[in-house]
Amino acid sequence: MRIHYFGAKIGISMNDFLQRYGEWALVAGAADGIGAAFSETLAGRGMNLVMSDNNVDLLNEFSSRIEKTYKIKTRLLHEDLSAKGAWKNCMDAIASCDCRLLVYVPSYSPVRRFLNNEERDLDLFLDLNCRTPLKLCHAFGNKMKNEKSSGIILVSSLAGLIAPVWSAVYAGTKAFSIQLAQSLNAELKEHAIDVTVCCAGITDTSTFHSSGPVMKAIGGGIMDPAEVADYAIKNLGKKAICIPGWKNRMIYFFLTRLISRNTASSLVNHAMRKIYPDI
Repeated sequence: MRIHYFGAKIGISMNDFLQRYGEWALVAGAADGIGAAFSETLAGRGMNLVMSDNNVDLLNEFSSRIEKTYKIKTRLLHEDLSAKGAWKNCMDAIASCDCRLLVYVPSYSPVRRFLNNEERDLDLFLDLNCRTPLKLCHAFGNKMKNEKSSGIILVSSLAGLIAPVWSAVYAGTKAFSIQLAQSLNAELKEHAIDVTVCCAGITDTSTFHSSGPVMKAIGGGIMDPAEVADYAIKNLGKKAICIPGWKNRMIYFFLTRLISRNTASSLVNHAMRKIYPDI
């Protein structure tokens, strides 16, 4: 697996971006956290948005605000993206517009001991983190293979590369996204479909804070969601796998290139136990 550790090339211009990826983007998980950051960043580039989320009130309020701020259009899909037909509903929502960019953000990500997961938790990990994005990428790719150019951004996690304690299923599903995106990046180039997976580290979102971390144990490594979204967008078409944040790239380089896998695992797990001492 080849990962670029340092720096990022400057993104293409706004006009070139719209020409390459169309005037509409589908953002799955669009109303909060990293998804909201993608929505706002793309709106700032002049893209209209098909926004899918299960939080109806938040989605309605957020879409109204960015329409006024950026003078763009939105279409809303109030959807539970873990549902079996969610991928089809997303595809139906983009059927009548020039949507050539897919961004899939949502994930089920509780921090807990593996044996404390119930069967419904395991299903939710698979449904939201794997099945929906897999089927959506497949349908979107088949639709886009006859277009002039398009793009897919999947949001994964450093956990999918490092596999910390208390994140077994989450890390496994995020590793699936990474491998899927890396393979598709090579395979779909012949159809002018750019694919990038964004491996985010600790990010300042409501989902992260709801997991109950000890913030003083983290230090200064937490990222703004807008930085994550901007980095991923700038690397679309340039890298199969990107890691936002120079500190995150340095940490990953250290853990994977300079020390043994066992030592790296011990360090990561020690950090997790400090961040979540009560699990």
